[in-house]
Amino acid sequence: MQIFFSVGEPSGDLHGANLIRALRARHTNWEFVGYGGPKMADAGCRLHADLTQLAVMWVAQVLWNYHKFLRLLRDADRYFQEQRPDLVILIDYPGFNWWIARKAKAAGIPVVYYGTPQLWAWAGWRVSKMRRFVDHVLCKLPFEEKWFRERGCDATFVGHPYFDELRAQQLDSQFVEELENAEQPLVTILPGSRTQEIRSNLPAFLQTAKRIEEKVPGTRFAVAVFKQSQLEMVEELVQQSGQSVDIYVGRTGELIRAAKCCLACSGSVSLELLYHAKPAAILYQISRLGYAVQWVFRKVRYITLVNLLTAKDPFADRTAGIYDPSDPRDQHVLMPEYLTYQDRTANLADHVVEWLTDETLYAERSQELAALQSRVAQGGASQRAAEYIAALFEKDVIVNVDAS
Repeated sequence: MQIFFSVGEPSGDLHGANLIRALRARHTNWEFVGYGGPKMADAGCRLHADLTQLAVMWVAQVLWNYHKFLRLLRDADRYFQEQRPDLVILIDYPGFNWWIARKAKAAGIPVVYYGTPQLWAWAGWRVSKMRRFVDHVLCKLPFEEKWFRERGCDATFVGHPYFDELRAQQLDSQFVEELENAEQPLVTILPGSRTQEIRSNLPAFLQTAKRIEEKVPGTRFAVAVFKQSQLEMVEELVQQSGQSVDIYVGRTGELIRAAKCCLACSGSVSLELLYHAKPAAILYQISRLGYAVQWVFRKVRYITLVNLLTAKDPFADRTAGIYDPSDPRDQHVLMPEYLTYQDRTANLADHVVEWLTDETLYAERSQELAALQSRVAQGGASQRAAEYIAALFEKDVIVNVDAS
């Protein structure tokens, strides 16, 4: 049995690795190949290419790398025709993965989408592609199953695989203790895992840190760097800001655990903040053009997964307004968020200063996060997805049809 993976995001690399391990625990003789990243390779996937190196954003970057995507697509198509894997599993990475799904279906190979793109948030019309090219949709968020099923997809909620990674994570307790033992509170800055996100968000976070220090002197700050190759750029941005911060690579979990609260780029890290029940203010800094584009296409009010999980109906507000702490619709929000092209550093600083200076308010927010964490962050998604996929073969649900 051979399964072909197509995974292009660092977070997807984590999820793919955990899924491979869960599948291997059931079927030691299964083979895993395709596109992924270093964590999937460590889990036993024979990589044809490290697609996570092409985790690009926006149209200009995609066009610049178009020839690379085209070559990878041609290689996959050739592999489907000649080697005919039994199943193709896609994880996130819309755009490229739609083309992989199309080629797989043309070759008569069934397709599972594990960790679906958030079509409900910005691209509902693309659900037609999901119906045409994907046989089984495995959803990360509770409200996604109903949304996809209502639109004709065979969807099943399995849970968010990121919680599996967090539950298995072994933190350096001595390092955490050293950070926690300092007299002054620590604010951890999480500028994103992509290089472009860091360039966009870190300068604003460093300016926010200055504002916080003016109101709460002595506050310590630390920047969590996702990978070593980004360190030089982060150091340069910090030096340009003149703000005093410590910089650590590969210590995200420890820095979140040790922090009083955090400043974070919107993304899956919000789930890690939820897992640790850590108050955080969220920023996603984009261009004026990007803001205009998202205003047209975004169909939900919130960009932060934690805030979507607290909404009674994530799709109720079709006007797709922006979070406003004074708006009655936003009183349930646990992580203040700012998707913006403007300077929101004063807003971000105000939230953090409140948590640093008002212990009652801080305790209330921490308890609210802990309550949500107990409901949604129990893990097991990798096992449930593996059981679902294995059952498809065990029950002969999947039939690899020769398209020729």
